[in-house]
This record gives sequence, C-alpha cells and structure tokens, in this order.
Amino acid sequence: MKIGVSLFGLSIASCLMAQRVAAQETQPITIQFRGMAGQQVFRCDAAYSLGTPAISVNPTDFRFYVSEAALIDAQGRTVPVTLTQDQKWQYQNVALIDFENKSGMCSNGTIDTNDRIVGTVPKGTYKGVKFTLGVPFNLNHNDAAIAPSPLNLTSLWWNWRAGYKFARIDFTPAMSAHSKHDAPGKTPAHHRDRAGFIIHLGSTGCMGGAQKPESCKNPNTSTITLNNFNPEQDAIAADIMALVANTNLAKNQPETPLGCMSDPKDGDCAGVMRNFGLPWNGQPARQTFFRVAPKQ
Repeated sequence: MKIGVSLFGLSIASCLMAQRVAAQETQPITIQFRGMAGQQVFRCDAAYSLGTPAISVNPTDFRFYVSEAALIDAQGRTVPVTLTQDQKWQYQNVALIDFENKSGMCSNGTIDTNDRIVGTVPKGTYKGVKFTLGVPFNLNHNDAAIAPSPLNLTSLWWNWRAGYKFARIDFTPAMSAHSKHDAPGKTPAHHRDRAGFIIHLGSTGCMGGAQKPESCKNPNTSTITLNNFNPEQDAIAADIMALVANTNLAKNQPETPLGCMSDPKDGDCAGVMRNFGLPWNGQPARQTFFRVAPKQ
C-alpha cells in the first residue's frame, strides 16, 4: 500500500515537472503591428495625401488577416508562433489586425482595435519574422455567420465561393479638401469624379463544389518575410501610403468595380497587388506595404 501511494505521488510529481520543463522551453511573444501613412500614425479621423498624383483622402477602413506567423532564429530557421486562442482576435493560426475604431469616416468598423499577434515560441534568439497576409484555404471558405471570432465579421467576407476579404483598406475623398477652382458651396471637382477608392484583397477564380470551392486560380495570399526584426524592439508597419504609392486614386477603369477588388482584369489593381507582394499579370511582386519600424 505504501509502495502504491509512493508510486502515485511520484507520477504526479513527474507530470508537474514535465509541465514546468515544457513551460521553461517556451517564451511568450508579442508581434506588434503599426498602422501608418508614411511617417504618420494611422487615424480614422485624419486626412492623408496619397497616390500618384496625390489627392487628399479620408480612410474609411483598415483591417487585414494574417496567418502562419513565425519568427526566424539566429540560424535562419523558421520557427512557428503558437497563437493564444483568445476567442476574439485569434483563432487557430489566424489573427485579425484592426486599426480602425469606428470613429471619423470608419463607420462600418468596430470600436475595438487590435495591433498585435500574441503567442509563444521556443526559447531562443530571433532576427526576423515571416507571416502570410490572408486566410488559409481550409478556413477561407467557411460561413462567416457561424464562424468563430475573428472570422465572424461579415464585413470581411464576400461569399462561399470567394471567401474572406484578407484586407479591407478603403478611402473616400477628403471632405475638407477643396480645389481653388471650386466655387464656394460647390462640390469639389475630384468629389464629382470619384466616390472613393476601395481595396478588398481576396481569392479569385475559385472553382468547384456546390458551395465551397475545391481550388482558386488566384489564391492571393502573400508570404511576407522581414529580416532584421527583433520582436523585443521592433514592430511591423503596415503603410497605406506605400501601398498606393503608384496608384491614381482619382481614376477608375471603366466597367470595373470602384477601386481594386482583386480582379486580374482590373488595371486599378496593378500597383496595389504588387505592393501587397503578389505578382500581377506577368509583373513581379515588390512588397512595400510592410516594413520594420520601432515599437511604440
């Protein structure tokens, strides 16, 4: 009997020790994102001069999904981040980064914001970060109406076939911007020409299946790698100025939706998609949307 009790106590002690060892082998990690417009911190109630030629715009949305986050260690190995399942911003290996706060012109968003990925990694020294802009295929074509948070936002979902809007970054002409040629009380010229420029990144050409597709010709998920990134000191800037640097926000290709809806036939997407890190109709990608920046 004493032997049995001793063995039982030893078993409990072994389990507790194993748990402590496992905890010691990992470390908490926070990967911070910063919404930026050039060197300015993003705000829903601000106006920004964006595009080529530059026009003054107000943002109306700024959200995107990231997945498969990993750090790069000192030996150059990719080490996955195990996300904390917080039942709000993170689910499985997907996180929602949300810079809008339903203020200013961002009326379609939510009051709550999220600027970080939270999880654990094996203990070690890390020098880079890698992640995917987008939702993995196995989660991309679920029903947002019944999906867990943060995949339950219907404002970030197209339909069964197309799946989620991996990024939603929208602009409207700044209401305070008036051309010197506009008469008092008249609508500014660029307001008459445009209703805004919306950017909805997502999969296109999805085929097969009565509801859920079996494949997508254009997955439009972008793998982002940033070197010289120290998670203790650095953040990841998501820069709307860089994203639309070579896009004319005051023009729209005839017979196409407003702005860029990821359609490969829409010329308004050319600069945006390449700056997201996605090749475009034979033109190579040149990711500029994300960069390393100091933590706040």
